Amino acid sequence: MSAPLGRGTVLLFFCIITLIWGSTWIVIRDQLGVVPAHWSVAYRFVIAAAAMAAYTRWQGSPLTLPPGAWKIAALFGFCQFCVNFNAVYLAEHHITSGLVACVFALLLIPNSLLAWAWTGHKPSRSFILSAIPAIGGIALLFWNEVQSARAPLGEAALGIGLTLLGVMGASISNVLQTTDRARAIPLPTMLTWGMIFGATFDALFALAVSGPPVFDPRPGYWLGLAYLALFASALAFSLYMPIIRTIGAGRAAYSSVIVPIIAMALSTLFEGYRWTPLAVAGAVLAMAGMVWALTSRREVVPTPVAD
Repeated sequence: MSAPLGRGTVLLFFCIITLIWGSTWIVIRDQLGVVPAHWSVAYRFVIAAAAMAAYTRWQGSPLTLPPGAWKIAALFGFCQFCVNFNAVYLAEHHITSGLVACVFALLLIPNSLLAWAWTGHKPSRSFILSAIPAIGGIALLFWNEVQSARAPLGEAALGIGLTLLGVMGASISNVLQTTDRARAIPLPTMLTWGMIFGATFDALFALAVSGPPVFDPRPGYWLGLAYLALFASALAFSLYMPIIRTIGAGRAAYSSVIVPIIAMALSTLFEGYRWTPLAVAGAVLAMAGMVWALTSRREVVPTPVAD
């Protein structure tokens, strides 16, 4: 079982993962083209799983799962690295990456409710109060993106529905990490096997839906894929999962609240995105809620009991 992180380490890891994940939306857009989305997801986690296995061996953590732990790793891999990512990649076929990021920011709601139902980790009063401005900010960002996107109603509904499916996959896997049995497994081992299972599910799904593997010869595609696999997957999840195990799934989900703001900031630099008063107000509210949540008194995450 990994030791809880200190507050400074939590904030440092939080900044790193939000910067990385805030940049992925632009990269994912470039992945959609020659290669079907399902195969791009499969390639991403084949590479990420290999990188995690190498890191796990280098760190000295076991590469084998404890007896009976494969079911947890398989569920984690299926929900996080198959359902979540396939849904998000497909959603970007129908709505803008900014709108996908805004919908995904709602992750803090199912994370909090599932943690309460599954582990008895009831949201604190400070968390609930901090969620009010955060959700208000998300709503403003969402409405701003809806107005600018002007997608047909059917396309928008399908894209939002796919994103919500991805949110639920991510939420289940997040809360799973706070359970006693999951916390007893070393994180590098859990991530390695989660990505192995995820890549396997991804490849089987891609084969069934999209047929044989397809490859894009562009160097840009493979550089983007390497970034998504090594930095946005292997590195980012290695930092994110300790945060969940330390401060709980609800507060950790505030990373998804900041990601669309970073994505819009990067879009301003590289795609000419123009901030509206609505977007500015949403960003300020979301940031205020996040700062409130992360600087308030730390919630106690239940300590796992040995099986």
